[in-house]
Amino acid sequence: MTSQPEGGTAPDLPADAPAGEPVHPPADPLVAWTPDTVLASPPDPAAEPGGFLVTAAGGTRVHFLDWGSPASPDGGPGVLLVPGFLSPAWAWAPVARRLAAQRRVIVADLRGQGLSDAPPDGYDMASLGADVVAVAEGSGLLDGVGGAGVVLAGHGLGGAVAAEAAVLLGAAGRGLLLVDGGWERVEAVTDLDAAEFLRGLDEPPEVLRSIGAYLADRRAFDPATWDADQERAARDAVVETAAGHVVRAVRPHVIEALVAAMFAWDPAPVLARVQAPVAALVALGGGETETRVAELRRAAGTRLAAGHGPVGVAPFPGIGHNLPRYRPADVAAAILELGTPGALS
Repeated sequence: MTSQPEGGTAPDLPADAPAGEPVHPPADPLVAWTPDTVLASPPDPAAEPGGFLVTAAGGTRVHFLDWGSPASPDGGPGVLLVPGFLSPAWAWAPVARRLAAQRRVIVADLRGQGLSDAPPDGYDMASLGADVVAVAEGSGLLDGVGGAGVVLAGHGLGGAVAAEAAVLLGAAGRGLLLVDGGWERVEAVTDLDAAEFLRGLDEPPEVLRSIGAYLADRRAFDPATWDADQERAARDAVVETAAGHVVRAVRPHVIEALVAAMFAWDPAPVLARVQAPVAALVALGGGETETRVAELRRAAGTRLAAGHGPVGVAPFPGIGHNLPRYRPADVAAAILELGTPGALS
């Protein structure tokens, strides 16, 4: 294990008991966890995934990227990555490039996002999770030697979807990594209802006036991490009109349905049914930190009460939500470590 990120301790973890208190306090549902970034390989800039389609329930075609199999596999589980809200599969490229030398890596486009079909329905979390399982099966990710299984990792909304998929996979799921999302009730964290949340998604007109303006806005989030992968992911998220403006690639009915699903979903009972070890990477650079940590503790407590182990927590002080972009080596290391026998035990 390496040291914590600078200034970081696991949020709201129990301190040592004062004198006179019981020697064995109640088990805590959260445990401090710092993945060792040495585990992650350097990124392979030459890696180029293939794109494929698998047919899910109702005939919906779900797109995924296959980053291939390593030349010298280490026998560990495969990896299935799930993008966040309005994000295409390419958003996971910085992490996939660091994993592909060691593991088979698949990245799914959620239905309605990226190159997947956008049917009129099927956007509840359980259906989205079933789509991810269809990708795991259709890609052959579950056919590894010795039944190595799969580690699931989801970013934001993708964490919720990955949790639903982990429940369906049962013993084939070897780990679940929640990357800054997937443990919280959205209404509790945002103090908004779904309609208010939807109104807040509108981009400023000046950002959408041209593809150049849009890319400049995305680059400005963190110029140090802007590269060809980030530009490709940004381009995949929008469509350029004949007039030169840009609009979201995700259709309005999909956005409305996904937001409704986000607000209707309660993570606690779902995480309580996940058999695999669960860990969370928590970006602390945004707002509502105390509420978000309280939500994580609530979900982890329900999981502990169901007889599972505590949730490993790795905090990232001062870092924004997009950890696959800002801290890809940490995310890759967390996935690799979570897939090892005895992880978090």
